[in-house]
Amino acid sequence: MTDLVLDSKIRVPRRRRTAVGRPRLLRRLDEATHTPLTFVSAPAGFGKTTLLTEWLATEPAAAGAAWVSLDVSDNDPVVFWRYVVAAVHAVRPQVATRAHDLLTAAQTPTDAMLAVLLNDLAALDADLILVLDDFHVVTSLEVRDHLTVFLERLPDQVHVVIAGRSDPALPLARWRASGDLLEIRASDLRFTFEEAMTYLRDVSGLGLDADDVALLEDRTEGWIAALQLAALSMRGRHDLSGFISGFAGDDRFVVDYLVEEVLSRQAEPVRRFLLRTSVLAQMEASLCDAVVGQGGSQAMLASLERDNLFVVPLDDRRHAYRYHHLFGDVLRARLLDEEPAHVAELHARASRWCETHGDLDEAFRHALEAGDVERAADLLEVAVPALTRARREVTLRARMAAIPDDVLRLRPVLNLGHVGALMVRGELDGVDRRLAEVERWLTAGDLHPTDVTQRPVVVDHDAFEQLPAGVAVYRAAHALLTGDVAGTLEHAHSALALAREDNHVLRGSAAALLGLAHWHRGDLEPAQQWYRDSISQLHRAGNLSDVLGCSLALADIQQTMGRLADALSTFQEGLRLGTAQDPPLRGTSDMHVGLARVLGEMGDLTGAMSHLQDAQGLGEHAGLPQNAYRWRLESARIREAQGDIPEALHLIGEAEEVFTTDFSPDVRPLKAVRARLHLVQGELVPVAAWARDALLGTGDAPAYLREYEHLTLVRLHLARARAGQSDDLDDTIALLGRLEVAAVDGGRIGSVIEILALRALALQAAREDGAALATLARAVEHAAGPGYVRVFLDEGTPILVLLQQLARRADAPDHAHRLLAVARGTAPSEARAQATLPSSPTPTLVEPLSARELDVVRLLASDLDGPEIARALVVSVNTVRTHTKNIYSKLGVNSRRAAVRRARELGFLGDAGPGPR
Repeated sequence: MTDLVLDSKIRVPRRRRTAVGRPRLLRRLDEATHTPLTFVSAPAGFGKTTLLTEWLATEPAAAGAAWVSLDVSDNDPVVFWRYVVAAVHAVRPQVATRAHDLLTAAQTPTDAMLAVLLNDLAALDADLILVLDDFHVVTSLEVRDHLTVFLERLPDQVHVVIAGRSDPALPLARWRASGDLLEIRASDLRFTFEEAMTYLRDVSGLGLDADDVALLEDRTEGWIAALQLAALSMRGRHDLSGFISGFAGDDRFVVDYLVEEVLSRQAEPVRRFLLRTSVLAQMEASLCDAVVGQGGSQAMLASLERDNLFVVPLDDRRHAYRYHHLFGDVLRARLLDEEPAHVAELHARASRWCETHGDLDEAFRHALEAGDVERAADLLEVAVPALTRARREVTLRARMAAIPDDVLRLRPVLNLGHVGALMVRGELDGVDRRLAEVERWLTAGDLHPTDVTQRPVVVDHDAFEQLPAGVAVYRAAHALLTGDVAGTLEHAHSALALAREDNHVLRGSAAALLGLAHWHRGDLEPAQQWYRDSISQLHRAGNLSDVLGCSLALADIQQTMGRLADALSTFQEGLRLGTAQDPPLRGTSDMHVGLARVLGEMGDLTGAMSHLQDAQGLGEHAGLPQNAYRWRLESARIREAQGDIPEALHLIGEAEEVFTTDFSPDVRPLKAVRARLHLVQGELVPVAAWARDALLGTGDAPAYLREYEHLTLVRLHLARARAGQSDDLDDTIALLGRLEVAAVDGGRIGSVIEILALRALALQAAREDGAALATLARAVEHAAGPGYVRVFLDEGTPILVLLQQLARRADAPDHAHRLLAVARGTAPSEARAQATLPSSPTPTLVEPLSARELDVVRLLASDLDGPEIARALVVSVNTVRTHTKNIYSKLGVNSRRAAVRRARELGFLGDAGPGPR
């Protein structure tokens, strides 16, 4: 059913056989190809959809049109944008793939998703028309807000057409004033005399003279549905003029009269079928058979379509239909008038059929329409696991809202499912109350009292048996989200004690929460042990995507502990597990991104980029909730290493839009990452403002969750010292000392390496060269075993100067030569030989050269000219000029020859070789 609905909703409806050529309106609509937004607004039955389908069959509109037929389910923002993206992709396959991935990963529309979609649309080389039909059903403020943003930023070659029965809550007045809005309203859509004549005489085949047509057109005021119904009523009549003369009344009474005339002329079986199937949003033969209580529905549906009795085919196979909205409304009203006692039973039959055929969405809706709240709650309890796995929290919360609280209170399993739906989106309001309601049943002495209103209602009995452990797990998660780490530990241990030995899902969840709690504290050894236990439990349960999620956390912890080889192994094992399935497991993409992070740190940028490309190739639908932002974060690190800071900043901006930690501690805050990139560009002012807003100071006590921010603050103070804005680094060095002690105590060797490298730079800036080299030697020794590289090279020229000085010492660690080799792109033996060459003391730079600027410097020393350098680096000539200008500024020179000479003095180039031409 889902695929069927998706296909039919994004397909341009077939043209009706009764369509009338309306050149005056088609000419108006042609203006839509020169206007961002066209709004077609009129009450039901004015031919909005018919007109648009006729227009889309003409030039220039036929060049490309994406169509979405909206219904009430599109008030779920995820569902709305999923259909929009699918419709666009259907007609422009090169567009919207990344937007779909972003939407799937974040499970909520984001500015980043809209930006990606808009960028894809902006790259189109031909016009695209997007039609949103029946927009009046959309009442969601979130959908309308996102659509407003989308429309405000629409590229010139994209044109949106919105059709509906009422004006939406969009800034129409502003767009009207700016000339960006084309409007076609009821007064435009009404049939003119000529159009009514064409329809009634030529299309419907009625022998009416001009006077009769004029009278009927006047009485109906050009309302197309009324004319259509009138034409049906006149079939088989002899006194057409008499019928038209007696035809009068306002719209509502006209509809009542005409429908009565149409229905009264149908055979009783047809009439009964029309009324009883009107309860269905969508019809197919077997469903109609079940609702009306007899067979023959396939032939009946085909007959209704042939006779133009307002049925709309939803596919080309004539498998599914719906009634024209206006006709369906009237049929339902007539059904309530004629068979009020039968309506609930019709919905109940539909609900049972839908449940049997796996359509729990419609089964739930029909149960509610039948007034059977208890059955609706039963269905919802069964559907909760699937809705949760599909991350349809908006839908789940909406359905929970339809269940009265007094019903939910008697259903502990369903109530706990509601808690999960709220918490997964970070919503804590009402969670305590609902958990208390569930716990009431756990403390009740008699779960089978005589008074049935005091008994719990349970559909999923296995879940009810494990309710105490389930409540403890959610209590632990709630405590974690509210910052109560001690409470998380207490409740998670309680969950382990309560869960059955064979309930691997609950035990794995509790173990993961214990790992999270220790991770938040910075106690990484117990954190990794609990994650190992969680992975084992979840693997036994068959929850393999959750295994990959916990593997992601475990490898992050291992990297922080300085165990790069272990992290590499964890990610590789996860990748083997994920790719063993077809399609790959959700979380497989995260394994590629994790490998990119580890390989990047080890200096293998090529391998890192390869894994990022593999992750992108899988699509973000193969990733966990964090994947969307982590992919951008790691891509930004690669761009930084390549010297492309603007692109790195752009990626961080995208990462901020899709950020989620999925319960994991935010150990690399994106604002701090952005601050570090600004420092690389020499932009100290925004970083100083960030530090003030973050309330950071060199006198702070160490805290694991603020460690990344404190080390960013240290970099700010170092940049100020190099720029001559500060001479006193004593407080900074003292802060680094405290951070080192805390990192050593927490077993965070990865942090220790970074702290020591920064301490060496601080001592260098304080002109304590001996202490600086000794501290750097310690950092390099720690880094040698695991193979850390980028933690040094990302510090730029100052660290390279120190490394070169360290490498000249007889007792220099071999890893120092390897680091210089990676920086220069040479073999370690060459780096060792270059380091032993005698040279004068090397001056330092106020502002370091980036990795990309070092690449440009090396090519400036060659015989290549500007365009040739650009081709070698696969960048534009303007980009080379920008890099060259920055190099001149940083080296304090004003010519290419002087830049090369200065670079040789700093050890960036060999001492031999031709100069630039």
